[in-house]
Amino acid sequence: MLKSPRLLLTGLMTSAAILCSTTAMAAPQQNSSGKNRVEVAFVLDTTGSMADLIDGAKRKIWSIANTIVDIHPDADIRMALIGYRDIGDDYVVKPFEMNKDIQGLYGNLVRFEADGGGDTPEAVNEALNTAVRKLDWSDDNTTRRIIFLVGDAPPHMNYANAPQYPEIIELANKKDIIINAVQAGEDRETRDIWKEIAQRGHGRYIPIPQDGGQITIIETPFDNDIIILQRRIDATVIPYGSDREQSEVRNKMSLKSSAPEAVQVENSKFYAKRATEKEVITGGGDLVADVGNKAVSLDKIEDKELPEPLQGLSPEKKQAYIEEKLAARAELEQEMASLIKKHDDYVAEQLKTREDAPAKADSFDQVVAETLKEQLR
Repeated sequence: MLKSPRLLLTGLMTSAAILCSTTAMAAPQQNSSGKNRVEVAFVLDTTGSMADLIDGAKRKIWSIANTIVDIHPDADIRMALIGYRDIGDDYVVKPFEMNKDIQGLYGNLVRFEADGGGDTPEAVNEALNTAVRKLDWSDDNTTRRIIFLVGDAPPHMNYANAPQYPEIIELANKKDIIINAVQAGEDRETRDIWKEIAQRGHGRYIPIPQDGGQITIIETPFDNDIIILQRRIDATVIPYGSDREQSEVRNKMSLKSSAPEAVQVENSKFYAKRATEKEVITGGGDLVADVGNKAVSLDKIEDKELPEPLQGLSPEKKQAYIEEKLAARAELEQEMASLIKKHDDYVAEQLKTREDAPAKADSFDQVVAETLKEQLR
């Protein structure tokens, strides 16, 4: 691969300079709806060498989402996911659109399997180009827009008429999109380019181990109670809409309940800490949540799109049925909020005293959380 003369720029910068450029940016302000909108895209190398990191990301995506909620409980959070490999693999770029449906994004991430690759470079330019040009980023001037490029191999720079990262990042700057570059492993060529991408993209260059680093999971005495209580909340979900929409809701619920226990707890934390638009599952399709959030009007839904217990009932009885579910859910939510606080207090205390607690942020989930805290504040 021919090295760009632009790489000489990397010798002029340091990690401290990158960090300063990140923290100097203003915190996100409220959009017209009165909420802080945060849009985050993960551009992820999904070749075989990234298998361990991807596995860790599957376990910690809800923890990353909770970092945003801890800073802005009422935030309008949207995430996108772009997997990339290279020409000759099963796919070059596989994008999943910017969406409020974090549950759907988790499902897409779970289905990603690391495969292919075996050589360098990879389709980094093509993936970044998809992220910047083709994702549905908000165009207002109050949204915080952030990309995390995560990979271990450099881009192809010798494809004729193909987009290359300097011009892609120039467009990202015009759209006020921050680009962070997370390098897995120690490849020198990747390090030089990742540093330049972060410098040009007003983000951070973040080196982590090839396997994604140590994923720290602290079990608490409250985890089992949280999972049991969440199942009671889940039982109040009422799928509605077309057969396909109802099936999607049931599939999300099934994936949610079959996740590892630590993932289920983080999912419950995300649900419990949201200040507005409470959703047991994100992305809509739960009649109780959608009526409660005033996303739909019960009298506008046709009988055929309602579950059987509600079909044929008078408008008054339908409303009474939903209000009963909402009341039961609200009571359970109060119990969950109390449990989540006990859980978080326990974890905070353990992190102060445990010998195996990480001394510094060097795992994928930790560096992403740390970066989000800096760039959102």
